[in-house]
Amino acid sequence: MTPESAGRRTAERGGRGRAGDVLAVGGQSGASIGFFDVATYERLGVLDVPSEPHELLFDPRQRLLYCTITYHSGHYHQNTGRHHQVCVIDPDGRELVEIIDTSPEHAPHGLALDRERGLLYVTVEAGDTSTGGVVVYDTATRKRVRRIDTRASGTHWFALAPDGRRGYAVNKEAPFVSVVDTETGAFLDRIEVPSSEGLAVSPDGRYLYVAAPLADFTAESPRGTGVRVIDTATGQLVRNLPTEGVVTPVHTTAGGLVLAGEARVAEDGGSSPDGQTDGVLNVYAAGTHEPAGRVEVGVFPLTITSSPDGALAYVANALSNSVTVVDLESLRPVGTLEATGPGRPGAHGLAYVPGRAVA
Repeated sequence: MTPESAGRRTAERGGRGRAGDVLAVGGQSGASIGFFDVATYERLGVLDVPSEPHELLFDPRQRLLYCTITYHSGHYHQNTGRHHQVCVIDPDGRELVEIIDTSPEHAPHGLALDRERGLLYVTVEAGDTSTGGVVVYDTATRKRVRRIDTRASGTHWFALAPDGRRGYAVNKEAPFVSVVDTETGAFLDRIEVPSSEGLAVSPDGRYLYVAAPLADFTAESPRGTGVRVIDTATGQLVRNLPTEGVVTPVHTTAGGLVLAGEARVAEDGGSSPDGQTDGVLNVYAAGTHEPAGRVEVGVFPLTITSSPDGALAYVANALSNSVTVVDLESLRPVGTLEATGPGRPGAHGLAYVPGRAVA
């Protein structure tokens, strides 16, 4: 059975996306982006890009897809060198439009979009003579507007407040989240957390969710991390959502559900990421943050996105090279997409691309 036919059979059991919409999936080690029909799960095509595509983001105003190219090969702390490119892609024609050179900034990773102001935010691990930061580009001209210093190395993901006036950057190498003023480019504050991974902001802007500490699979590190819930008005921790395993990605749906991807290590798996077993998607209720359920997904969940109506979650599993589709009402997996060719692990970035008629 082909992956395409397997996807069609799964779709018939429920969990269909909206006809005409597409899910873009970055194949990190495969140096490609796959495009899938969310209603049928069929693979529509594959676009080759430079090595190590990481995060993806769709810009509905320009109708373009952005993809960060982070390393020449490998991953954080284990790579053959940092890249300095952001690919600009036509998702309809599945063509590479342009490559933005972020030099002298290198290792671009996280992406965020201010649709109203037409600004693209790209995190960078460091510059030639500076620590990590966020580089801002005009989405119409794709010209650099400014650089915002995060005052930390290893800046990895970035999230905007709903009004676009404040941004939050997580730092793998520093014990704080950087808070910045996006209008002036000023560094505003530090929110104390251990070295951190993914983050998300609630739809109303009231809460910031941060996975911490840094995902570490050494034998000496704790298996469980969790998601810290921070009041954005005060910068204070109000709750910790504990998990059994290491959490990397955090995502909020349009309805306010909090989703966290938990990696699990097999009992005999040793102390490396390769010793992992199937991961878990943790779902927490909007507003109350009470646990709503746990859904088994693939190995090493690394990125999460959701459909515009918040009905479906898509979880990229890096080591099983797949995307698990989860129905968030029934809390069950309803489909699996194979990210790239067999034997090429590295499903990473995700972007939901509405069809032209909807957009």
